[in-house]
Amino acid sequence: MRDRRAIESTAGRELSDTSHDTPHGSGPSLWPIAFAIGVACLLLGLVISWILVVVGAVVAVVFGVLWARGVTRDVRAEVPHVEPETRAVADEPSAATVAPAAELAPAYTRSRFLEASTIGLGAAIGAVVTLPVLGFTVLPSFTNVEESEADLGPLENFPKGTYVIASFLANPAAGEVSRRTTFVRNNGMTDAGEPSFTILYSRCVHLGCPVQPNGPIDEDSRQEVNGVELRPVLAASFGCPCHGGLYNSEGNRLAGPPVRSLDRFEFSIKDGDLILGRTFSVGNVEGTGATARISKYYRAYPGVHVDGIERFLYPIPTPGSRG
Repeated sequence: MRDRRAIESTAGRELSDTSHDTPHGSGPSLWPIAFAIGVACLLLGLVISWILVVVGAVVAVVFGVLWARGVTRDVRAEVPHVEPETRAVADEPSAATVAPAAELAPAYTRSRFLEASTIGLGAAIGAVVTLPVLGFTVLPSFTNVEESEADLGPLENFPKGTYVIASFLANPAAGEVSRRTTFVRNNGMTDAGEPSFTILYSRCVHLGCPVQPNGPIDEDSRQEVNGVELRPVLAASFGCPCHGGLYNSEGNRLAGPPVRSLDRFEFSIKDGDLILGRTFSVGNVEGTGATARISKYYRAYPGVHVDGIERFLYPIPTPGSRG
C-alpha cells in the first residue's frame, strides 16, 4: 500500500513538472490594426495631401513587415539540437526515450496556413477592387491637362486701359462645350518696352462658377474675328452670382468664399496677334496694370489654396516662380 502511494505521488510530480513545458501561443497582435491605419492614411492622402500619403505608406510598410514577422515567427525559429537520451544499464535506447529532432521542430500549423492564405487572398481581392477605382478617380487629375494656344486676333482689337470680354473655342473640334471666356485689358508698355496685358479667366476660384464683370457692356461695339467674340466692358470689379464672390479690377479677392485671386492666362505676341497660352493660379497681385507684381503659381483647381499656411494641405499645385 505504501509503495502504491509512492508511485502515485511520483507520477503526480512528473505530471506537474511536464505541464509547464507546453509553450503558450502568442496573444493577439496590434500590427494588423496599425497596418490598416497606415493604408487608410495613404488612401486619404491621395485626396488631401502628399505628405499624408508618405506618412501612410511608411506606417503601412513598417507595421506590415512587423505583422509578417509575427505571423512567421514559429517558422523562422531556430530548430533546437536534441541529444538522444542514453542509459548505462540499457543496451539500446527505447523509442519512448528518444525524441527525433524532426518531431521537436516547430511546424507550420494548419491554422497558420489558413490565416496566411486568408490574409493573402483578402489583400489580392482588395487590390483588384481598389486599384481600378483609384485609377479612374486620381489619374484624370494628372492626365489630359495640356492646353492649346488660342489666337484672339490683332492687338488693335484691345484698346488700352479697357477690358474686353473675349469668348473663344479652346478646342474647335469639340464645339461649344470647349468655349472659354476671359477678360482682357491692354496695359500698354512696361518699363522694359514690352507689351503688358491683364488676362483674367472667368471662372470663380471658389467652385468654378462663371464670373461676371460689374459694369456696362458695350454691345454695339461687339465684333467677331476668326471665331472669337469681343465685347468691350467698363468693369470696375468682377462678381460671382452663385455664392457672392467679389474681385477687384486686378482679380484680387475682395469678399466672399474664394480662397485666392482669379486665375490668369499667359500670353504672347505673334505676327501682331494676341495669343493665349496656359492658365496659371495667382495668390495675390500688388500694384496695377503694367507695374503689377503677381504671385504666380502652377494651375490649381477651384477651392485650393496656393499660399499661406493652408497651402500645405494642398500639395497640388507646386509653387512656381514669383513675377
